[in-house]
Amino acid sequence: MVVGLSTGPENRFDRQVRYAPLGAAGQARLREASVFVLGAGALGGVLAQNMVRSGVGRLVIVDRDHVDWTNLPRQVLFEDRHAQAGTLKAHAAQETLQRMGGPTHIEAIAAHVDAENLPELARGCDLLLDGSDNLETRYLLNDYAVRHGVPWVYAGVIGGGGLVLPIAPGRGPCLRCLFPEPPPPGSLETCDTAGVLMPAVGAIASFAAGLGLRLLTDPEGLTPRLLELDVWHGEVRALSLPAHPDCPTCARAEFPYLNTPLSERTLSLCGRNTVQVRGRGEALDMERMYDRLQELANVQRMGPVLRAELEGHRITLFPDGRALIEGTEDTGRALALYDRYLA
Repeated sequence: MVVGLSTGPENRFDRQVRYAPLGAAGQARLREASVFVLGAGALGGVLAQNMVRSGVGRLVIVDRDHVDWTNLPRQVLFEDRHAQAGTLKAHAAQETLQRMGGPTHIEAIAAHVDAENLPELARGCDLLLDGSDNLETRYLLNDYAVRHGVPWVYAGVIGGGGLVLPIAPGRGPCLRCLFPEPPPPGSLETCDTAGVLMPAVGAIASFAAGLGLRLLTDPEGLTPRLLELDVWHGEVRALSLPAHPDCPTCARAEFPYLNTPLSERTLSLCGRNTVQVRGRGEALDMERMYDRLQELANVQRMGPVLRAELEGHRITLFPDGRALIEGTEDTGRALALYDRYLA
């Protein structure tokens, strides 16, 4: 210990305050801020940890899934015992974050986030951070943020790299300026199909967290840019893009993802321990889906449908995008499986 250096709680954020662009005024703003983190997994765990260690006043972290053994190499808030018990990620995250100490009030919610509950879950939050695992949820976040004028940070990681975009409504592009429509279901690789490296998760989430702190403390000085990072090849690229003049969201004020409640996506089948999940209403490329699922599980062709066993659940996929998730009545769990493997 350095002689004469105070170790009391008033000195906890001394090194942050000494960083001139943040300073005491910025730290005070963090202390008053509320931050919403969607997802407690790989990205969400690093994001949440950064927010708590930085001293934000309130953290709301929401996740719908359970801890699994395959999560442990890259999801920093979980331990072996959480996987053994199948602990809900939100609850395990809260336990770990609270052990860090500090002034942050942590609210952990085990739920699937959708158009019906997002306004209530994110009420009063000054910043939204993306630790989700599917594009549809990100478009929902974008709709909510633009409609209510709340800044948010998009983050996506796969393999050895990923993308980060800070979004300040009215001061730069939103997600749909860059990607007006989501790609066809099953057309993009995911962490479950292409893998992911922990250093890539850490780099993407740390960039996103740093930009989030900037949005909370000095938003006017930030120029939103799309960042592409690749930790395997040691590459970082930044692309400056203006808001699209005909963007469906920030130019035309269309918010379709805020108008798709959970009840329209799922249906619990009475007495069958099965949840039906509806797709986007688009026809699937079943050959592509077969090839994708074959890398993960034993897949059977049953006429026009596919059937696979994944994470202890039998999944039957139909050409119109519908899927039957057997072995659960939990709609959040069913949606997690659908979005992870089929979206």
